[in-house]
Amino acid sequence: MKQINVGIIGTGWCGGIRANTCAANPLVKDLHICEIRPDRLAEVQELTNAASATLDYHEMLKNDDIDAFFISATPEDIHFPMAKHCLETGKHVFMEKPLSLTLGEADTLVDLAEANGVKFTVGYSQRFNHKFAYLKKCLNDGTIGAPVAGLVSRYITRGLGTKIGQRIKLSPAAMEATHDLDFLLWCLEPAKPVRVYSQSAYGAMKDVTGLEDAQWTMVTLDNGVVITVGACWSAPPGHPNFSGTWVEFSGTKGMLTIDDTHRDVVLNTMENGIRLPMSSMPGEQVEHVFAGPMHNEGVHFLEAVAMDKPVMVTPQQARQVMEVYMAADLSVERNEPVTLPLNSTDMSSIRIAS
Repeated sequence: MKQINVGIIGTGWCGGIRANTCAANPLVKDLHICEIRPDRLAEVQELTNAASATLDYHEMLKNDDIDAFFISATPEDIHFPMAKHCLETGKHVFMEKPLSLTLGEADTLVDLAEANGVKFTVGYSQRFNHKFAYLKKCLNDGTIGAPVAGLVSRYITRGLGTKIGQRIKLSPAAMEATHDLDFLLWCLEPAKPVRVYSQSAYGAMKDVTGLEDAQWTMVTLDNGVVITVGACWSAPPGHPNFSGTWVEFSGTKGMLTIDDTHRDVVLNTMENGIRLPMSSMPGEQVEHVFAGPMHNEGVHFLEAVAMDKPVMVTPQQARQVMEVYMAADLSVERNEPVTLPLNSTDMSSIRIAS
């Protein structure tokens, strides 16, 4: 084990969480941050006592002492060039989802990481949610028998949906359901997805972002298991960045139901009415503790680099999730199931977000 130097590219909501996690971790020797907004850069530097702060991530890449980077910048279409530059310089990389906007770009990053022998992972934080991890345990130890079918429905507020949809035109499957697709596919390994059918519905968000309110996707795996994932990002506000999730999974010997709708802590005030605090997907700082999975996810990456351990989310797994939600979007467009792997005709039909 050794101390490492870490760079954070983008210190907004998620990047700020990453920076705070690194600043408090004894595995991190020096923290370096980058943010294009000078006021936010100064704020995070003061909070974390960062060794350096810059408005240009290229300046960070000139620092040979930095061992690993967290890429938390937005919009998401800048992830690929940033990750490519970091991997080319032989740095370990943690990148917020999505892996990229095309499978060709994804393959380039996967190959670069392998060629340079560095750790590369993508931020699928729900694997670090202890309730979800319990499903993985029950499947691994046979508590509910062999898997049969699984369902996840996730709702987030239209405020957050608007924020996401106004910065990049990717579907609910690509930007929200992607976490749950990753989680279920991980739980069911080594089974592979072979067929995808998806439908979407327009409503409140159409005139705001031009995107759907909700998208439901059914995936058939090569072992016959069927999973269904629903994502909606037009829920009324229940708390800033509220996210509520319901999971059902049936097996040959039992069934597991997970309530992650955050109805266990209810705050009712004269000013705001009923709110459900500590309900965002990444989590939030609550005095001396962090409530949510993103902190543990960040610590995992730091330990993987400092102790030379494997990362939990491999880029190959992230690429598979990309292919599934891309197939889901094709299915919506064609109104028919799409077979995996995607062929060249399918790939040419996929519209790149702008």
